Amino acid sequence: MSARTSDKCVTVEGRDIALDPEGYLIDMDEWTPGVAIALAAQEGRLLTEEHWEVIEVLRDFYRRYEMAPAMRPLVKAVGQTLGAEKGKSLHLMKLFPESPAKVAARLAGLPKPTNCL
Repeated sequence: MSARTSDKCVTVEGRDIALDPEGYLIDMDEWTPGVAIALAAQEGRLLTEEHWEVIEVLRDFYRRYEMAPAMRPLVKAVGQTLGAEKGKSLHLMKLFPESPAKVAARLAGLPKPTNCL
């Protein structure tokens, strides 16, 4: 798969996917796993199975509640879905050190969580 990124879009398999100034998808329907991989590569991040687990929890949370969770609800959702060991802030900080709720939501193709600066 070829991917190219810029400030306003990420190109995945020859398609330009528009991003807002903070790097979130403008059209969530354009998300694919390839988009997540390209966005992660833009940050120098390689997505592991544990990253994908959190991304899936986030996408499921959004399907249910029509919002991306801030940190506390994210920790709770991950814990309920993946177990107590993975549902800890420390685990999520290891995966997404900058800001788990914001970074994971961006990679999952979701809007920025409402309570995150």
